[in-house]
Amino acid sequence: MDCWWHSSSNYTDHLATFCIYQRGFSLWKASRHCRTESSNSGGIFDIPGKQEELAIHERASSTPEFWSDAAKAQKVQKQIKVLKDWIDGWQTLDHEVEDLAAFSELASEEKDSAVLQEVEASAAALEKRLSDLELKKMLGGEDDARPAIISIHPGAGGTESQDWAQMLLRMYLYWLNKRGFKVEVLDEQPGEEAGIKGVTLEVTGDYAYGYLKSENGVHRLVRISPYDANARRHTSFAAVNVYPEIEDIEFEIDETDIKVDTFRAGGAGGQHINKTDSAVRMTHLPTGIVVACQSERSQHKNRASAMKLLKARVYQKMKDDEEAKQKAKQASKLKIEWGSQIRSYVLQPYQLVKDARTDYETSDAQGVLNGDLDGFVNAYLLALDAEQTATS
Repeated sequence: MDCWWHSSSNYTDHLATFCIYQRGFSLWKASRHCRTESSNSGGIFDIPGKQEELAIHERASSTPEFWSDAAKAQKVQKQIKVLKDWIDGWQTLDHEVEDLAAFSELASEEKDSAVLQEVEASAAALEKRLSDLELKKMLGGEDDARPAIISIHPGAGGTESQDWAQMLLRMYLYWLNKRGFKVEVLDEQPGEEAGIKGVTLEVTGDYAYGYLKSENGVHRLVRISPYDANARRHTSFAAVNVYPEIEDIEFEIDETDIKVDTFRAGGAGGQHINKTDSAVRMTHLPTGIVVACQSERSQHKNRASAMKLLKARVYQKMKDDEEAKQKAKQASKLKIEWGSQIRSYVLQPYQLVKDARTDYETSDAQGVLNGDLDGFVNAYLLALDAEQTATS
């Protein structure tokens, strides 16, 4: 095996350059594997296949009758954007890998430790981006590319669980901000003493639902309660529900199946928000699903947001019911009930966050609560991909 480094009397140079070689060569292999195998076996990312699909869509979009069906045209435009993002992202990464390989060889020959350190840092960054692409490849589900609606509700336990629900909200807001997602609060109900009684968020960005579906389930917290004068250890639960937003799907709800109530919004928001019936509650009579929205001063805007949320929940229930009939529910559709928690967060007597589905764990509980969720999300996607591959 040819290396990119040569003999040197300095052992540190040997070691640093060898680390660079290992990183660079693994990236180089990945680069070659993606380009040489994609044409006959699909490869890791199947870039030629995506280029062919993009060409088909672009030819279709250039025809005069393309915009005769606006809804269909918009779907195609979204597909074109997704394909271009994939192709551009891979080509940029591939070129940078080649440049780094050449630069690494030159730097090792000159035995410049400062440049070698720079190359090693660049190699680590490229590895991270390649890993992100591999994870993105797994987000091929029917709804993965869609925006997401996420709701958090405390379990039994009053203030303890309501505080835990707010801690989860804070954790997700930090993580979503780090990942560059846009978040809008559709509904939030403050707790009586502390925490929240419930919150609903709309999350937009690339593959929002695909990433957030890993969080669907019951989350368990174990800690010394700040609300217990005797400083006893308490266990609290909160349910996190994640749904894909489905505005671009041909799915409608019969208006005769919806009961609409308006009421005065509660909580902070100034005089206007509490003096008019601006808040909207919708009940889907066939399923009993109830949603509410009071985040806007305008009843019209709250009504539109509530309808968006109701459609997402009814659509998801229909999907779940169909999967249940076929007895082929995916792991992401775990039934929400106390005792079936997907993840435990232990703060006392030791610190540990562990996912019950993947066994991924970390002792950095505070880091997780501050939004360091990538390890858990990635482990879930890898496990789900392995399960789907095994059953396909």
